[in-house]
Amino acid sequence: MALTKVLITVKTYPTLSEKYDELVCTAGFREDGSWIRIFPVPFRKLDYENRYEKWQWIEIDLVKNTSDFRPESYRPANLDKEIRILNKVNTKGDWGIRRNITLRNVYTNLSDLITEAKDAEKGVSLAVLKPTKVIDFIWEQCEREWNKKKLEIVFANQAQGSLFNVEETKQFFKVVNKVPYKFSYVFTTEDNIQRTLMIEDWELGMLYWNCLFKAKGNELEACKKVREKFFDYMCKERDLHFFMGTTKQFHNVAPNPFIIIGTFYPPKIGYQQLKLF
Repeated sequence: MALTKVLITVKTYPTLSEKYDELVCTAGFREDGSWIRIFPVPFRKLDYENRYEKWQWIEIDLVKNTSDFRPESYRPANLDKEIRILNKVNTKGDWGIRRNITLRNVYTNLSDLITEAKDAEKGVSLAVLKPTKVIDFIWEQCEREWNKKKLEIVFANQAQGSLFNVEETKQFFKVVNKVPYKFSYVFTTEDNIQRTLMIEDWELGMLYWNCLFKAKGNELEACKKVREKFFDYMCKERDLHFFMGTTKQFHNVAPNPFIIIGTFYPPKIGYQQLKLF
């Protein structure tokens, strides 16, 4: 089958899966600028040469994910098949190339986006949203560990077909640490409704662990450092946009099915400069 070329712009923080052990939701743009979701991807179990980064073009054999009604959802035709890693899109020229791809269709009103998500024909589940005002970036504690039952299933899956029992498997198969906080943006769009939406982003999760290490285990200091980048830097010094995505479970039932699955934060430029891109 013909390979699909995708620019990866979204990688969510890994979650546990009883079937695939660990899963990462990946999304990005086709060459025509349309969104595509690639799921499931057991990312950390891929061969190293297949582990793509954000802002890399890849070529992958995809088929429609028939278990997911959302129009942008596809899955790898064969998880064991090679993923072709191509060039990485750089940030030269005030992120000009990235802007050209990312900002072709930008929503500025979240109510309108939700309406299109609920529309039976459109069913939009991935989008770029430009907030009118970002009011705050907050965090709250959540479960500190993964669900024990699901975790045991993951270890049991890993032990199958190996020379080790479950307890021995735990020593060499390391599940990604669970971030013990939920981070959220508080913002408005053109509908003037203040909303608080959680952000699930690999970049944020890894930043938390790096900051925690530098803070010598002080979680409050680590959270403050995360806020410095995602609020003080991205909101005040950069031109912040949200990558929005719905969850399959809540797409048709939640009043607002969207969460923030990533950020796009190019340098601020004037209108005259923007016309050049």
